[in-house]
Amino acid sequence: MARARRGQGELEGQVLGALREAGGPVTAAWVRERLGGDLAYTTVVTILTRLLAKDVVARERRGRSFLWTPTADVARLAALRMRRLLDGERDRAAVLASFVTGLPPGDARVLRALLEAAGPGQVNTRNAAPGDDGGTED
Repeated sequence: MARARRGQGELEGQVLGALREAGGPVTAAWVRERLGGDLAYTTVVTILTRLLAKDVVARERRGRSFLWTPTADVARLAALRMRRLLDGERDRAAVLASFVTGLPPGDARVLRALLEAAGPGQVNTRNAAPGDDGGTED
């Protein structure tokens, strides 16, 4: 019976979760074993290297191998994926508008509170729609 294919980014989240549970630096072999051992060692190393490039893990050489530690949590990894998707779109304002209007009321309240807490000077508006300063009106 074929194993179900993991969703995009799911394996990265699982690897990062395993690292966070470790309580200290661990090897790729430890991560592989923690995830059930059905992954190829090279797959685990590839995922760890991708996470390193995203600055959510760190590594230090220990003998002939590396020890890996998390520098961020799964929420930050998800936020980076969301940001990468948004950065790839031409009409950023339209994508954000579609996203926000599709949020359930509870999520919309959380987003509104986060934006208010950040304040107008804290929100990055470098790719906002023309004429949109990202803040409140004067």
